[in-house]
Amino acid sequence: MITVYAGCSIYSSAPRLLLNRLHKRCYKSTLRCYATSTNLCTHQTPVRVRFAPSPTGMMHLGGLRTALYNYIYAKSCGGKFILRIEDTDQARLMEEAEENIKQILTWTGLLPDEGPSIGGSYGPYTQSQRLEIYDEKINILLKNGSAYRCFCTPQRLNLLRKEALKNRQVPRYDNRCNALTADQIKQKMEAGETYVVRFKLPEDVESFQDLVYGKTKHEIHTVEGDPVLIKSDRYPTYHFANVVDDHMMKITHVLRGMEWLTSTPKHLLLYKAFNWTPPTFAHLPLVMNKDGSKLSKRQGDIFVEKFKDSGYLPEALLNFITFCGSGYEDNKSIKNLNELVQQFCIDKVSTHSATLDMEQLDRINRSHICRNLTDDKQKHKLTTELAFAIQNKLGKRLSTHQHLNVNHDFVLKVLQLRKNHINKLEDLLEYEYLWIEPKLSQDHFNNSSEITEEILSLVIKELERCEVFEQDEIYQLLTSVTSQIRNVKSAVFWKTLRLALSGKKEGPSVKEMLALLGKEESIKRLETALNLLKAKDK
Repeated sequence: MITVYAGCSIYSSAPRLLLNRLHKRCYKSTLRCYATSTNLCTHQTPVRVRFAPSPTGMMHLGGLRTALYNYIYAKSCGGKFILRIEDTDQARLMEEAEENIKQILTWTGLLPDEGPSIGGSYGPYTQSQRLEIYDEKINILLKNGSAYRCFCTPQRLNLLRKEALKNRQVPRYDNRCNALTADQIKQKMEAGETYVVRFKLPEDVESFQDLVYGKTKHEIHTVEGDPVLIKSDRYPTYHFANVVDDHMMKITHVLRGMEWLTSTPKHLLLYKAFNWTPPTFAHLPLVMNKDGSKLSKRQGDIFVEKFKDSGYLPEALLNFITFCGSGYEDNKSIKNLNELVQQFCIDKVSTHSATLDMEQLDRINRSHICRNLTDDKQKHKLTTELAFAIQNKLGKRLSTHQHLNVNHDFVLKVLQLRKNHINKLEDLLEYEYLWIEPKLSQDHFNNSSEITEEILSLVIKELERCEVFEQDEIYQLLTSVTSQIRNVKSAVFWKTLRLALSGKKEGPSVKEMLALLGKEESIKRLETALNLLKAKDK
């Protein structure tokens, strides 16, 4: 028998290990777990988690981190990952944001088991389509005395706020409408007065166990008045819809950012008012910039779409996020999504703020490229993606009689040779000479001499006899050619070859260019340049 602490297996016969972990205030869960290498645990109730974004902006790294940790926790326990769209803030909705969320989840492989596009047994999965449910549930609280209608105008609430600030107090509602009689409420409603529905905050707030932060308690009634549950437009607030939906969708675990930690007692009081059993909570530490500032949507460089468009692999971006979020014994190794699931342990999620070191992302992406090239399926995928990028970005530059060389074998060869020198697939687009044969003209060789033809002729002859077409062998061959040409300067020799191969006076080393182009293509380009020179002499 194994007892589980905070989602991670600990043998009951290991008291020292348990004591060492007490400083993390791990919550003892009523789970059973099998000690396997995959760390898959089975709960008495099937695990159901949700990622519940608000479509008020494009998906950013903070949102992706929340989605990822919900996904890997659910899958590590054999559970379900649900997508729920929380669109109750109608004034801030962005029409394209919901579609962006779905596209990013698909791109990263964090595929929901239930959601708006998929369906499921507990839909609808979009909050604006659940208004009848919220209306039904708010009437329960109104009838049992846990909620009341508030008719205070925005003007009065603003005066309360100004007065509190003037007195250096925390602005809060004074709960005035809680004292209204049934007759007064009836009169106001018959008069058509606008109202919201507020929750009566009890003073007896209990502590709760968080899987990451341990035992936690926040005396919310001392810093805020009775919170609004239903707004005047009849839409629910986040707090109310969140609790109702999690219960109705049978969510067992809520993993979300720690900015919601202080709101959790309010949510637990709502569960108590309904007489519902709450889920288990796990709050993830803040995601911070390297300089210690908080990640913000105002930063244009934190949106996932930007990383996608820049050529980063989805598995690298997910891996990068776990580097700063922890949850693993080895927090700095290269892992794909399956390994992230198999090795995840919520007990190892740190309470310290997660710092994003963007400088690490290039290294992680390069490591994933190298790793994927050892797998046939991933190798084919990388080659196809690079070929598509070449066609998409360089195809427009083609002139008459030019064509792109995106032959699968050639693209793969270039990838294999340059994998340790690139951070992203798109880096190879800078090697334009590889994909487009240069359009040489006689003008390229205006300053040429007889020695230029001699260089090209001898190099072509030696390359045709070369059996091992690799950089070291090519370099030895070319240096031997220089000794056969009288009075040739080294700079002239290499410049001539580079110009013939790429149409550029500057660029990568000639031995590298030849090795990447291959024997047949290299000789073809050198012969084209030689023929231009001969035609010029006539």
